[in-house]
Amino acid sequence: MTIAVAGDVHFEGVLRDRLARPATALAPATDTLAAADVAIVNLETSLGTGGRPEPGKRFTFQAPPAALTALAAAGIDVATMANNHALDFGRSPLPGAFRAIARARASDPALTVVGIGRDADGAFRPARNEVDGTVVATLGATVADTDPTADPTGQWAATEDSPGTADALDPSRLLRAVVRARRSADVVVVYMHWGVQGEPCPSAAQRSLASDLVEAGGDIVVGSHAHLLQGDGRLGAGYVAYGLGNYAWYTPSTESTPATGVLTLTVQPPRSPDGRARVVDSSWEGSRIGSDGLPAPVTGAEATEFDADVRTLRGCARLGPTASR
Repeated sequence: MTIAVAGDVHFEGVLRDRLARPATALAPATDTLAAADVAIVNLETSLGTGGRPEPGKRFTFQAPPAALTALAAAGIDVATMANNHALDFGRSPLPGAFRAIARARASDPALTVVGIGRDADGAFRPARNEVDGTVVATLGATVADTDPTADPTGQWAATEDSPGTADALDPSRLLRAVVRARRSADVVVVYMHWGVQGEPCPSAAQRSLASDLVEAGGDIVVGSHAHLLQGDGRLGAGYVAYGLGNYAWYTPSTESTPATGVLTLTVQPPRSPDGRARVVDSSWEGSRIGSDGLPAPVTGAEATEFDADVRTLRGCARLGPTASR
């Protein structure tokens, strides 16, 4: 089976008008995502209408519920909202957002949103996708910056009786959720919002948490927040992609915000009830974000350069290649 992952998606700037036609808002940029058995992205925005911009934040994003229609129509199966923009307009838009999420979940094709919930149990509840009898569980969580003058994610944590994001500053709850998911799923994916913006190499904190997540039962650990690619490769029994960069974004790729893309992982389900799934192949479709906010695949010399960059990033992430490489 194949699992495709990509980075940050929002509908700011040039992307906002595309929501007038949500069924084609992301076409044809997401063909590679749609071709996978399970496709997962980070929805880097608050959802709904109303509320007030978070005081002290330099960037605040908000998308209407049509954003979920656009993601589902593009073939995306799971979107995480565990990030430092999910509550940019406070908690007052959340009731409408949860209603929109429930409608999206009930639609055909269905989209599951993870990493946010009416309480902590809901925020840490995984999506479950079944592919020819193989169950894939996907969780989302955030450990992004907590400085209230920058990104007040820590203030947005869902609790036992209040809505918010799946906060993993203390990772114990997330690790327990991974262990639970492992018991009932064949493949466990964890999508993290972590790391340092603008840094191409993962931090020591990222590497430590990734190791803990794999040990707890995570087969695939991916993430975003740096707004550029970080290394991907094998880590013990799991596969880690520390940073997936921007994907559908209001600023084009430049030398300082380089290429992005879709990472497609070929996964061998467990061969025994107590076994682990294994990533047996990985493939990048390198892209650059254009003036329309959408990614377009690179070709020729740019594709060669992209492949070289991926190998370099794997080195500084201290990860190994898949068997096929």
